[in-house]
Amino acid sequence: MRDALSATLVALACLLAPCGALAAWAAFGLADTGRYVSAMAPLAADPDVRDAVADAVGDGVARKLDAGPAHHAIGPFVRDAVRSFTRTEAFRTAWEAGNLAVHDAVLHAVRDDGAVRGPVTVDLAPVAAQVKRQLAADHVPLARRIPVEHTEIAVVPAGEVAGLRKGYHVLDAAAFWLPLATVVLAVAGIAVAARRRRALTATGVGTALGGALLALAVVLGRRLTLADLPDRVHRPAAGAVYDALTAGLRTVSWLLLALGLTVALLSWLTGRPGRLRPGRRSAPAARNPAPPPYRSRA
Repeated sequence: MRDALSATLVALACLLAPCGALAAWAAFGLADTGRYVSAMAPLAADPDVRDAVADAVGDGVARKLDAGPAHHAIGPFVRDAVRSFTRTEAFRTAWEAGNLAVHDAVLHAVRDDGAVRGPVTVDLAPVAAQVKRQLAADHVPLARRIPVEHTEIAVVPAGEVAGLRKGYHVLDAAAFWLPLATVVLAVAGIAVAARRRRALTATGVGTALGGALLALAVVLGRRLTLADLPDRVHRPAAGAVYDALTAGLRTVSWLLLALGLTVALLSWLTGRPGRLRPGRRSAPAARNPAPPPYRSRA
């Protein structure tokens, strides 16, 4: 009965380990503004991201110009101009400011239950102001005459806000309770086991398997995410964003794998029956019996 109870507790702990890691990554990685912006900042130098931004902005500017028959001729020219802009320091400033504004707006919507119902919008005026200051610092002609207008864009549709809010609250609770439950179940499973060394080895192997499954889930999630994107989305750029956001999760999965294998290996090695040391060998039994004690004759 003790072995059966120990096996059940250890199995539950090993199943909860990758789930707890996933919840902690979502709650403390994605939901942390500083970590999110730090993860997204290097993408400003990624060629795929630059091409995606140039195509999206170029098409938008061309549609705003309403060039009519000359639309197809102006579009490539505008995209080339935007692509040149993506190589400047002003673009990096705009990229970080835009990601910061979007993240703050989404977090405010999912954390505050009393937030205004409707889509999550971002005002681009602060981003435009930072870009204007950067261009002026780089002595770009007419940079100070760039108008800074309040432009609201929707980043999350109104119908998805309620679902995101519920999911965030669930992840926020799971990020605390799942790792705690994992540790408690593992310790309890090892404590009640009749053969604790074997239970510790099984816990290490199960933790390693959980880390491997988590790493496999990250790879499959990337493939499924890119496959479900619409055709107009730049897939290489989306892949770069996915890799940047899941870098911490991949690190956690490899840490679980390494920790589990180390614990299992050490437990197995210390549990092997050791050979008797030469200094502790028992003396062999005497073949000839000891002579009887000498008795003197009277």
